Amino acid sequence: MPRGASARRQLRDDIPVARRSAPARSRSRGGGARLFLASIVVFSGAVLAVWFVVGTGSRRAEQRPSPAIELPSRPSADGRLLGHFPYLQADRSELISFSPGIELHVDAADALDAMRQAAAADGVDLRLLSGFRSTDLQDSIFFDVASERNQTAEERARVSAPPGYSEHSTGYAVDLGDGDAPETNLSVSFEDTRSFRWLQDHAARYHFVLSFPDGNRQGVSYEPWHWRFEGTADALRLFESARRFTRNPLQ
Repeated sequence: MPRGASARRQLRDDIPVARRSAPARSRSRGGGARLFLASIVVFSGAVLAVWFVVGTGSRRAEQRPSPAIELPSRPSADGRLLGHFPYLQADRSELISFSPGIELHVDAADALDAMRQAAAADGVDLRLLSGFRSTDLQDSIFFDVASERNQTAEERARVSAPPGYSEHSTGYAVDLGDGDAPETNLSVSFEDTRSFRWLQDHAARYHFVLSFPDGNRQGVSYEPWHWRFEGTADALRLFESARRFTRNPLQ
């Protein structure tokens, strides 16, 4: 129950039962009753008229299309779209529930579990904030937020991948946070936490790689919280284009 509703209920419960409802009034007779009924009819008509006008305006506002943003008609020669490489959505049979509401590829989940246990042994509270995202969800995250913020496709792509181009859709990408500093979640300030410093020293041992380091050549904003798993042949194949692009300064 919302806090406000709880407070109102508590206030209501503090009122003696005898005072919770007004006493019934005796019926009026004759013209008084007719006048009262006529007033009700007039008042109801006015309310309905206002409701119709407001409701019509609201429906018109809801039907008004949101400003649309357009993606480039085709990706670049290396397959990237606005800096992001293409990724297929993970098969549902390969995903498991890692924590309430968060799914991961089973291989990434096993590695992350081992990594979190090692971090905990060192006194670091490493938290999973986000994992697998369907292409449909990524579509909403990209286009709906861009519309709300009046962003161009290029502006939006610096902080979020277009649908079909998100590492999260593979089930191998994770967003991590520090349980001791939740205010740094999904923020560049995460780089100042113990969790990030621990990841810098130990993540490679568990085959996790920082996807978008500071100044990355893909042109994506620095995301110290975003890591991807590359510990299997399938994962290596998926991210080969991104790794090759990062290594080759001539591209």
